[in-house]
Amino acid sequence: EGFVYEVISKIQTMRKDSGFEVMDHIRVSLSGNDKIVDVVAKNEASIAGKVLADSITAGEIFGVSKEWSVNGENVTISVEKVQ
Repeated sequence: EGFVYEVISKIQTMRKDSGFEVMDHIRVSLSGNDKIVDVVAKNEASIAGKVLADSITAGEIFGVSKEWSVNGENVTISVEKVQ
């Protein structure tokens, strides 16, 4: 559960840093850490609802990408605005 909140926090920070509007829908992809990818996959609906993600995938790289440490686990999170 701690991982879920951390991932949501990181995605929200990326949204803000990218200048996305509050109501902009995004796509999210995670890579580089199977443990985090699994946790996010199991909680996809909850995470997607909180960050307005139309999709959450693994292994893709979108326009805005950053490596984060989520509770000591390194993972690359990518986001882009849905047109």
